[in-house]
Amino acid sequence: MKKSKFFNSLILNASLALICLLWTIPIVGLLISSFRDRIDINSSGWWTVFPHKDWIMVQRITPEPSVDRNQPMTLGGVTASFEEFLKGIEKNGQKFIWIGNRRIGYLEVQQYKWTANTTFTLENYKQVLSSGNYTAKLKDGTTQTSQGDSMNRAFLNSIAVSVPATVIPIALAAFAAYGFAWMKFPGRKMLFALVVGLLVIPLQIALIPILKDYVAIHVNGTFLAVWLAHTGFGLPLATYLLFNYISELPRDILEAAFVDGASHFTIFVQLILPLSVPALAAFAIFQFLWVWNDYLVALIFIGASPNNQLVTQRLAEIVGSRGQDWHLLTAGGFVTMLLPLVVFFSLQRFFVRGLTAGSVKG
Repeated sequence: MKKSKFFNSLILNASLALICLLWTIPIVGLLISSFRDRIDINSSGWWTVFPHKDWIMVQRITPEPSVDRNQPMTLGGVTASFEEFLKGIEKNGQKFIWIGNRRIGYLEVQQYKWTANTTFTLENYKQVLSSGNYTAKLKDGTTQTSQGDSMNRAFLNSIAVSVPATVIPIALAAFAAYGFAWMKFPGRKMLFALVVGLLVIPLQIALIPILKDYVAIHVNGTFLAVWLAHTGFGLPLATYLLFNYISELPRDILEAAFVDGASHFTIFVQLILPLSVPALAAFAIFQFLWVWNDYLVALIFIGASPNNQLVTQRLAEIVGSRGQDWHLLTAGGFVTMLLPLVVFFSLQRFFVRGLTAGSVKG
C-alpha cells in the first residue's frame, strides 16, 4: 500500500514538473532572445547560449587574385573545385566550406568543438524603450539608426490604467460582498442572484452601446473610460469571490464586535479587510492580468493616439511595423510580461487560498 502511494505520488510530481517545464521553456526562450544581437538571433536558435558542440571557424583563407576559381584549388592543404568547397568538405576532423560567391568569397576552416553563444546586449531594450531616434551598434561593428518604439510611455500608461481598474472594483466589491454576507435587507438574495447572473454577460456585446454613451458624455479617449468599463464588468466576479470568503469568516468575531458597539463600517475596515487579504489578492491577480493584457477595450475606448497607447497596443504596432525584427519583438514582449510576473509572484501565496475559500462548508 505504501509503495503504491509512493509510486502514485512520484508519477503526479513528475507530471507536474514536466508541465511546469513545458510552460517555462517559451518564457526562457523569450527572455534569452531579448538579450541577443540581431545577427545572432537571425542565424541561430536561443538554445545555442547553452554549451553545445558545433562547427566553429578556426581559420579564414582568402585565395590570391591570381588563383583560377573555375579550376580545382588547393587551399589549407585540400584540393577541390569551387562546387565541392561550396558544399563543404570534411577532412582530418575539420570542415572546409566556401563562404560567399565565386568571385569575392573565401574559404572557412571549421572545427567541431564545444561552444556557447554567450554574447548578450541591452541594445534591444534601449531601442524598444527609446522615444526618439536611436543608434544601435551591431555585432559586426556597423551602426544602424532607427526610430525608437516608445514602450516606456506605453508602460507607464498601462500602469495608470491597470492600477485604478484593479483597485476600484475590489473596493466596491468588498463593500458589496460584506453587505450580502452580513447585512439583512429586503431583496438581498435576489440582488445577489442578479449579480451572479451578470457573470455570463461578455464585455464584447456591450462595447458599442458603451462607446455611444462615452461619446455623449465626452469621456471617450480617456483613461476614465477604460477604468469604468473594466470596473463594471469586473464587479460581478469580484463580488462573488469575496462573498464566498467573507461569508465563511467566524461569526463569533463579528458578534463580539457588535456587542462592543462597533458599527458596520468599523467592522468592515478593522476586521473584514485584514481577514480577507487572501481573497482580495486572488482577485487582484485576475483583474490586473485581465486589464494589463487587454487590447480590445483599450483600442476602442482609448484609440490609437501615441500618447495614450497601452503596452498591448504598442506591441501590436511593433509587430506590424517590425515583423522581421525578432530581437525587438522579443524585447517588447518581455517588457509587457515583466510587471504581471512581478504581481503574480508577489501575491501567489494568497492565490490558491483565496480561490478555494468558501468552496467547502463544514
